[in-house]
Amino acid sequence: MSGVIGIIGDTHEPFCEEGYRDFCYDIFNKYKVEEIIHIGDEVDNHALSYHESSAGAMDALKEAELAQNAMDKWYKTFPNVKVCVGNHSALPFRKATSSGLPKRFLKSYEEIWHAPEGWRWKLQWEIDEVLYEHGTGNTGQNAARNRAITNRQSTVIGHSHSFGGVSYMASRKDMIFGMNVGCGIDVNSYAFAYGKQFTKKPTIGCGIVAEGGRLAIFIPMDLGRKVVLKTSPNT
Repeated sequence: MSGVIGIIGDTHEPFCEEGYRDFCYDIFNKYKVEEIIHIGDEVDNHALSYHESSAGAMDALKEAELAQNAMDKWYKTFPNVKVCVGNHSALPFRKATSSGLPKRFLKSYEEIWHAPEGWRWKLQWEIDEVLYEHGTGNTGQNAARNRAITNRQSTVIGHSHSFGGVSYMASRKDMIFGMNVGCGIDVNSYAFAYGKQFTKKPTIGCGIVAEGGRLAIFIPMDLGRKVVLKTSPNT
């Protein structure tokens, strides 16, 4: 049985909500987290999107430089993290496929983002029979619940930014949950301009899984109290 797991939501660097990294640091310390998972879309890759870019958006190189600077801060705060590959994470590889570039010419995620040894990327991670994956392909309020039902095991996802929370389901034999850990995005960034007219806004928060995978908690961030913690390594 593993210890307490802390889950970071979609950060979409360099378009992350101010104070979100410190918030995760605070929560993970409070719950004595022993292992950390990033649920995916650690970077946004807005300039590589197949959708139209916003007017005045940065080019791919400038955005990547800012994303790298932000990722370096995450590395210092959390030296060991398991990352789930998200749909935005994979944009460089999708673009390469579209252009016919063979995989042998591509770098790994770890190489692209100059990651330390403690950071690793995979599509899925499984700990204490709980599956952690980005959630690509499932959307809406019941995305995490439906993913857990499909997987037939407790499942943690991100991806659907507006629906942070936990749903438990029980049978006569067992109980499983689906948890969406929300996200850590800056909704006012141009990268998310498409959502300005949406009535449902992003749920900024993170997740905790404890008691050997039996207990899941979604913890929302208080956006009215963006305090930079003195104990957090911010540089």
